[in-house]
Amino acid sequence: MMAESSNSLKIFHVEILLHINSLLKRNDVVARVATWLSTQGVIGKESIITKFDDDLLSEHINSIKIYENDYKNVNGEFPEVCYYVYSFNSTAPEIEESEDEQQISTQWVLPTQEFYNLWDSLIYDNDVKGELLNYVGTALAFSDKSVDPTIVSWNRIVLLHGPPGTGKTSLCKALAQKICIRFSSKFSYGQLIEVNTHSLFSKWFSESGKLVTKMFQSILSLVEDPNVLVIVLLDEVETLARSRSSALSGNEPSDALRVVNALLTHLDMIKRYPNVLILTTSNITDAIDVALIDRADIKQYIGLPSIEAIYQIYSTCIKELQQCGIICTRELLLPLHRLRISAENEQCEPLLHEGRSLKLRAIAEQSMGLSGRTLRKMPFIACALFIKTKLVSLDVFLDALSKAVEKHWQDVKNLHAHT
Repeated sequence: MMAESSNSLKIFHVEILLHINSLLKRNDVVARVATWLSTQGVIGKESIITKFDDDLLSEHINSIKIYENDYKNVNGEFPEVCYYVYSFNSTAPEIEESEDEQQISTQWVLPTQEFYNLWDSLIYDNDVKGELLNYVGTALAFSDKSVDPTIVSWNRIVLLHGPPGTGKTSLCKALAQKICIRFSSKFSYGQLIEVNTHSLFSKWFSESGKLVTKMFQSILSLVEDPNVLVIVLLDEVETLARSRSSALSGNEPSDALRVVNALLTHLDMIKRYPNVLILTTSNITDAIDVALIDRADIKQYIGLPSIEAIYQIYSTCIKELQQCGIICTRELLLPLHRLRISAENEQCEPLLHEGRSLKLRAIAEQSMGLSGRTLRKMPFIACALFIKTKLVSLDVFLDALSKAVEKHWQDVKNLHAHT
């Protein structure tokens, strides 16, 4: 018997964002967009389209985003192009407070405009975004196929861990938005519940376990509707799930034991619902109870960005400032791999001296060790402290960006020297 081929298929995902007041039926939207795209020649490359020469599309569609990826489907072949039609939910985020007015959670109805570009703004060295999407798709597919979880086990729990500022929380929110778009034909809408884990330890410390139970009871009331996809985000989960071994050794109050036990019990209860996903983040994995770590299907490390990722992050920042008219030079920077190719190829001497791109690469090297959060602040600091005009050329901006990074490292050095 021949082994099944493991070759991946090339898939194009077309996300169609409708105007909020559009009443056009999904099938009509897909048919019209498919016909229009076939005349434009844009399928075959990733792109964002916001202008249309078709009156009907202009009237009903806000934007079309096209994504490409390789994907091996466990159920067989995918079509070459997958279409997703959605619109933003206009409901404002809702804040839930405890009796002593502490913020327990923030709840979004998804998809929301607030997270529109979040997925695209996150840049990593590996395909963590694609892997997480595939993970969610597989979990839903296994539930649809009625796979017995006592034989093949999955808990729909993800743990993202790593240094602060690496985009773990943002990735969770972006993933929640993305899966609500990709599975919009399966679920009416999504509900993201971001739990303020610190608030569950109230000043009435013996009540903490009860607060955890109350929180999960409210989550259970949502997941009982099979048409709603519920995503729970437990940020800094070590706050709730501290290792019970440290509590037993006397280093933690006994109430911490009740909190961890309550959390684990409710996670086990909620996993029988196929329409719930638990996303957790941590900066200190050593502090997390081993039982929670064991329950996580995915334990993904999110580290500091490499030179390649830093270069790409800065490039997206520059592109945004160009589009907003702050950087007046419209020149596009070369992708980093093009600089490498030109450096290795003697026949590409002009590219080797592509000054602005090489200068940005040098700044990326200078920025090694900075988190994604800090990197995205650097263009603002450059404009705020080292540029004196409203409009600036790319050359001047790059000089200012280098100075901003240099200042950051000096500030960090001074901070450590006085602590």
